[in-house]
Formats: sequence, C-alpha cells, structure tokens
Amino acid sequence: MVAAMDGRPVGELPEGVNGISIDSRSIAPGEAFFAIKGDRVDGHSFAGLAAANGAGLLVISEAKLPALGRLTCPMIVVDDVLEAMVRLAVASRARVAGRIVAVTGSVGKTSTKEMIARGLKASGKVHAAVASFNNHWGVPLTLARMPADTEFGVFEIGMNHSGEIRPLTKLVRPHVAVVTTIAPVHIGNFSGIKEIAAAKAEIFEGLEPEGAAIINRDIEEFEALARVAKNCGAQIVSFGEHAKALFRLLDYRTVGDKGHVQALLGTEEPISFNLGLPGQHMAENALAALAAISMAGGDAHAALEALESAEQMKGRGQRQLLSIGKGSFALIDESYNANPASMRAALELLGAGDGDGRRIAILGDMLELGDYAHEAHEALAGPLLSAGVTDVWLAGDHIKALRDALPESIVVEYRANADELAEFAVGAVAAGDTVMVKSSNGVGFGRIVAKLTEAYPAR
Repeated sequence: MVAAMDGRPVGELPEGVNGISIDSRSIAPGEAFFAIKGDRVDGHSFAGLAAANGAGLLVISEAKLPALGRLTCPMIVVDDVLEAMVRLAVASRARVAGRIVAVTGSVGKTSTKEMIARGLKASGKVHAAVASFNNHWGVPLTLARMPADTEFGVFEIGMNHSGEIRPLTKLVRPHVAVVTTIAPVHIGNFSGIKEIAAAKAEIFEGLEPEGAAIINRDIEEFEALARVAKNCGAQIVSFGEHAKALFRLLDYRTVGDKGHVQALLGTEEPISFNLGLPGQHMAENALAALAAISMAGGDAHAALEALESAEQMKGRGQRQLLSIGKGSFALIDESYNANPASMRAALELLGAGDGDGRRIAILGDMLELGDYAHEAHEALAGPLLSAGVTDVWLAGDHIKALRDALPESIVVEYRANADELAEFAVGAVAAGDTVMVKSSNGVGFGRIVAKLTEAYPAR
C-alpha cells in the first residue's frame, strides 16, 4: 500500500489490512480508514473515532498530520487521500487476472449490476460494488477493495455531467461494458438526450482489447452508441424486444411478486425463466445481465436460478407486507431515486399488482431536470391514469405541476414536504391498499417509508 500510494509510513505498520473503509462508524477491526475530504465533511475529523472503533491503519494527508500526530494508530501519510486511493485502485486492478464488467445507463444500473454479480457467483469468485458506489470515490474504493484472486469484478459507473465516466472506465478497464438505456436523467446538466448518450458512451473508451459492448437495441440512441463502441474496438451485443436483438425478450408477464420471462439468449432455442424482480423493465435488465455474464465467460444458464431468487434493494422497489388492524397493506419502497423513465416503469408495476384495494402513489420531486421539470412532472398524469392509480399523495415544489394536471377522478393530497406527508400517510393507509413511495433521493421520501414501517409491523 505504501508503494502503490506513494505514501510515507508513520508508526509500526501492520503486516496487512483486511478491508478498506471511508466510514468511521461502520469500520471493522483491522481495516484501513481513508480520511477522504468530501463536499460536506472531512474524514480527518473522524480519524480518532475510526481508531477507537478498531481501525488497523489510518490513511491521512500530510497537511493533517500535525493535528492527528497524537493518535497511536499506525498511519500512511499521503499528499491527497482520494488521489492516493485512486493510485491504490490502479495497483489493485493491475494484479487481478479475472474478467471485469462495468455497467452504466440512465436507469437500471444498480439492479443490473446486482443481477450480474448474483448470476456470476455460479461461475467463480465475484467482487462487486456495494449499493450505488458509482462515482469518483465509489469506483476507486470498490477497485481498491478487490481481492487479488477475483475471477469476476462487477462495477457500476454513474455520472451527472459529461466527462465523468471517462476517467472511471479507464480505471476499471472492463472486458464488458453495459449501457442499460438512455433517458432524460440529469437533463438539466445537458443540452439534450444526444449529449446524455454521448456521455454514457464514454464507458466504451476504457474497454480492454477485444472487449464487448452490451447495448439496449430498443432505444433510438442504439446506433450512435454502437458506432462509438466499434470505434473502441468492441464487439456489439444487443438486448431488448427489437427483432434484431441478440438477447431478445419474447414475452413478459407479472405473476404475483415475480416476473415470468420468455427470451432468446443468443442463437439458442427460446427459454423460459422466472425473475425475482417483477416488471418488464427488470426483465430487460435481466437480459442485459445475462448478455454480460455470457460475454464475461460466465455460465448464463447457471445464472438463471440465481435471478429467480433475486430481491429488490431498499429504496429500489423493495416490497413489504405490513399489518394494519386485522389486515395488511403492501408497501413498495422506490424512495432512492426518480426520473421520468423510472417513474413510468414503477407506476406500470403498481398498476399490475394483485388485490382489489386502493392503488396509492406517494410521489415527490424528480430532481436535476432543469427547464424540463414542469413538463416532466405534468406528464406523469398519463401513466398514473393508465396504471389505475386511485389516490395520489404528493409533496415538493416541482410535483405541483402534476397536482394541477390530475383529473377529479383521482383523489389527490398535497403537503409541503416529506415529513408532513409522512404524518398524513401513517393515518390514511388502510387494509388492502398497495402503496408505492417514489421520489429523488434528495427529497427525503425515505423518511415516509421509515414512518410507515415504524407504525405498522411486517406481516
């Protein structure tokens, strides 16, 4: 580590560390704590807490050493902690001979990454990004944590602006790069959808020689993405409903809390399989995952059993049945993110659910839409009507456009913020309801989910 990071040892260093952490609260004994300076907090302020919680090693900046010299925990002192972690990530990637997959896209990155990682476990030792660690610190942290004997590495790469994916994909150096879809996400930071596609296409620039590009065949930007990938020397592998898609969705049905999929996997005969994540958008993500598994040298058929047992993550479609009185209601937690494409998919799934009770959509603002915000929120009225939603409970500034666009046939409740809406929701839910909570993460709708799960126990 000292050599890779061009650091300076202080104190008697341990023989090694058993992990890398940037969170002093959750650090495990023996792990190295990297005191990264973020936008809001400086990790150096928590170095003492990390040491008290069992850190085996601290990585700190030279400028902070005078203030932290009193700590007895051994240290590696570097010029800049984040840059040092990037250098460690480079060294970690260089020592791994396994196959690497990287995933980007406007929607579905994390779900697809999780399906790839789950499916590859049948083929070898897998190392994958935790949650949505997909930015300028999450990607190098995931790389730095990668064990030397990793057979399959699975990474997620995100962006808010042009030029952010390029340095990350060149760190990861994937053998397989996946673009799930292109949609008007973060469009407030771009001139239009073509510029978003160009930013996502940066992922192909890091591909290893003779790498594979997995691209959604159903989107208008397919040809533009394929041209960039070909210029980077990639083999193009497509997925979707399109007649020319190599991994092709033939039919999808929601059955209970699972999806039933019929598909073509490459040139083989049609197959059927169950998917633990309901929704046609998840079926398409599953095909992207199976294509990536296949091109990474994994066994796609062995992965099917793993996909059947896949579960939604907290804030990304996780379902719970909560007791209320002598009955229960279903809660779908989509509170982590929201954009026009994911909103439509989630509302379609809400409408396809079982039960004769109310369909309740608890919706908040979609952020980073810029000049498109009013139009995008107003346009949700159509998908809500198509899904048969009976009640819409809203909070936020931008979402007022939707409130004003909804017909009288839908029961609408509006509150100024997430906390006020949470208080209302706890008193307004009833047995038989199906309730979906969805907004951009920054709006704080996770607090609504928390209030509902605190008030009503799991069935």
